[in-house]
Amino acid sequence: MTDASFTVPAGTTAALVGPQGAGKTTVLRALLGLIAPTSGTASVGGPGSARPDAAPSARGVGAVLAPRGLHPARTARDHLLIYAAAAGVVDARVGEVLELVGLDEHAATKCGAMSIGQQTRLALATALLGDPPLLVLDDPMDGLEAAERGWLQEFLRRHTRRGGSALLSSESLAAVLPGADHLIVLNEGAVVYQGSPARLRRGHPDRLVVTASPPIALATMLAAQGFTDAVIRPDGRLAVAEATEAQIRAAATAAKVRIDNIIPDPIHPDRVLASLTKPTAAPAPHYPGLAAPGTQQPSSMPYGIPR
Repeated sequence: MTDASFTVPAGTTAALVGPQGAGKTTVLRALLGLIAPTSGTASVGGPGSARPDAAPSARGVGAVLAPRGLHPARTARDHLLIYAAAAGVVDARVGEVLELVGLDEHAATKCGAMSIGQQTRLALATALLGDPPLLVLDDPMDGLEAAERGWLQEFLRRHTRRGGSALLSSESLAAVLPGADHLIVLNEGAVVYQGSPARLRRGHPDRLVVTASPPIALATMLAAQGFTDAVIRPDGRLAVAEATEAQIRAAATAAKVRIDNIIPDPIHPDRVLASLTKPTAAPAPHYPGLAAPGTQQPSSMPYGIPR
């Protein structure tokens, strides 16, 4: 069961992100009419703008699903000609979409001989045959090299600048973050974050980790100077956000605190995703005599704004 509610406005790219089994593919298939939602609605162009049982091509949608549906013995051109005929699209459109995805020089290449990146481009070309305003891409970044990911992100930017929109899924936040205007993070079928990448980033900033003595005095001085997001970690080091190394050292001098070391701690997007999508676990059984009641593990001590 998946409980998700969101809108993808024209001219934007939305990314549906979460671990395997979070419900991403279920949402995409419901939107495409491949499965019927048990409750709620999924529509393209606004509520009530399309019949729930309408085929994707009739709803202005081009889809790339997993698996990609490419016959290894067919050439790229033959694959597209078959789908063009099925969709009622003229053969001339085949050459156009091959050029759009940069495969015009590989039209005679068999699908089985293509790289993963080329196969993804061919699947995208198939979705583009009907020139749809909405692209729905199921995990299109999977297996792609960095250069291919960059190409796909730039392609989607061009698509949205022309007024189109895109909805793609991914198990990696890092893979989709550079090209996403809107994020929907799913965990166990429920939305745990929805909003802009910038807002998510503000809640999970990069930090400078400071070895100082005493750290509490430094944190207090930083807070007095307006740097309120500082956390004392269990190992005694102070993790500071939004302050430069020079500002931290100046605060230490003012507080007469000795600094032994300052190291950057940039947070990887997939660390953020992991923190948002921790699995729901049943509480561990308590065995009397093995641990004292009320025993707590050490935790970070927040100063000012809690993380």
